[in-house]
Amino acid sequence: MKILLGGFNAKVGIENIFKPTISNESLHQDSNDNGVRILNLATSKRLVVKSTIPQQDIHKYTSTSSDGKTSQPD
Repeated sequence: MKILLGGFNAKVGIENIFKPTISNESLHQDSNDNGVRILNLATSKRLVVKSTIPQQDIHKYTSTSSDGKTSQPD
């Protein structure tokens, strides 16, 4: 088993092309440049990309403003 750990400043989105590598679990809709790099590496080495434990949508929000609007992580 090979595990690659680190803080890569990567946002891994749920683009259809990467579904075999990431499944349906992601906090983001779109990948940033570092996310695409991680996904390309994982695909070329036949690895999967996993985040921490998948959470329900209600737990993915990070803050509530004073006007009651809730924001998602960027």
